[in-house]
Amino acid sequence: MIELEHTRDLLKELGLSTASELLDARLEAAAHSELTYLSFLGGLLEVENAERKRRSEETRMKLSRLPHRKTLDDFDFNFQPGIDSRQMKELATLAFAARRENVVFLGPPGVGKTHLAVGLAVEALRAGLTVYFVSLAQLIADLKKAMLTGKLDRRWRVYTRPAILIIDEVGYAQLDREAAELMFQLICSRYEKGSIILTSNKFFSDWGELMSDTVIATALLDRLLHHAHVINIRGDTYRLRDRLKTGVKTVPPADIHAADKPTIS
Repeated sequence: MIELEHTRDLLKELGLSTASELLDARLEAAAHSELTYLSFLGGLLEVENAERKRRSEETRMKLSRLPHRKTLDDFDFNFQPGIDSRQMKELATLAFAARRENVVFLGPPGVGKTHLAVGLAVEALRAGLTVYFVSLAQLIADLKKAMLTGKLDRRWRVYTRPAILIIDEVGYAQLDREAAELMFQLICSRYEKGSIILTSNKFFSDWGELMSDTVIATALLDRLLHHAHVINIRGDTYRLRDRLKTGVKTVPPADIHAADKPTIS
């Protein structure tokens, strides 16, 4: 018993809390089987490792600020047949994040842009990556407040450190010059250094008005789209899915034409 207590204490001191808690049960199970010493040790460490990964994922999930935990498996691709499910499966491999590429979801409200963005985020968190979710309105308000209080550098790291930054709801409000410049600086800071997943209800040709400056919009889109996967969702809104059965129609989104792409000078 003394040796057992000593071993349990050693496991705790080494930070192997799960292994310490399960030591008695594992020893009892091993006594009724023909496990080798190496198999017993390996099994105990595997349980410890699995629990550490679970706790790490849960911590990163909380820090990500995701609005919900909807997965890609929860998405109804049959309702949005315009989305290439093969492309989404490819994005789910997270190769884009490894290459520090961006993903842009375009379409009217309610077609599933945020769901898909969160679904990719959940996959990334499960794979051990860091993610941070923020709406554009929250992002600008936070950065402007940080500027006024002299904490911009600290808040800036919140948006530049994660492997994937999700900027949701771009296009619902026009930005003033200061906000547009902050957005541009953020895109530049992450350019080829970390991935961005962005959702917007605005076509690229409208971003000059959105940013209140065509030059800033063009430069921003130049960097955002240089290494990007653009998914234009042209379908019905999920929020009106049941009402569609009664004949209610939504305004169909226009396609993205070549003219919508930014002009690079």
